[in-house]
Amino acid sequence: MRLSKVAVSLSSFLIPLAALLSCSGDMKDIERFSRQNPPDQEVKEARIHRSEQGRLQVEIDAPLITRYSQPSARTVYPKGVDLRFYDEGRRMKTSIYARRAVSFDDRNIMKASDSVVVIDYNSGDTIYLEDIIWRDDEDIIFSNHPVRSVNGNRVTYGDGFVSDEQLANLRITRQRGVIEFNDE
Repeated sequence: MRLSKVAVSLSSFLIPLAALLSCSGDMKDIERFSRQNPPDQEVKEARIHRSEQGRLQVEIDAPLITRYSQPSARTVYPKGVDLRFYDEGRRMKTSIYARRAVSFDDRNIMKASDSVVVIDYNSGDTIYLEDIIWRDDEDIIFSNHPVRSVNGNRVTYGDGFVSDEQLANLRITRQRGVIEFNDE
């Protein structure tokens, strides 16, 4: 499942939702641009379910979603986004939270930034990052910025992060060490 497909599929029901909802918002990175080019669509308090053959795959919550078609097609989550990925048994596998995100529809890239948290419920790892980039055309999620991974009383630091798009093979790149501590 690719996130850009989720973003593209959003356009099919953002238009009717936008007609029903009154929204406004901005994002630091596009604040100036937004004043010059208002969004084509805006949706407040969005909850989106993505399923395949009746099985829930991804659930997306966002306080605000804005779509722009000019000068490049993109979907912006200026007030944060919370994505939850589910397995076939409808158990949550992984979640990603970020305070900001933008999906560049024409380039198949999504960038989530500002206090990104990735939780792998299978391994128990919680990974804290500055940002992550999702390259849909390469089926990869990565970051080249400092990473901190916490699992119980084990903390691991690294200089990056890489995973497949299912977040099934999380790996910290340029790992600098593992610190274990006792609660005593």
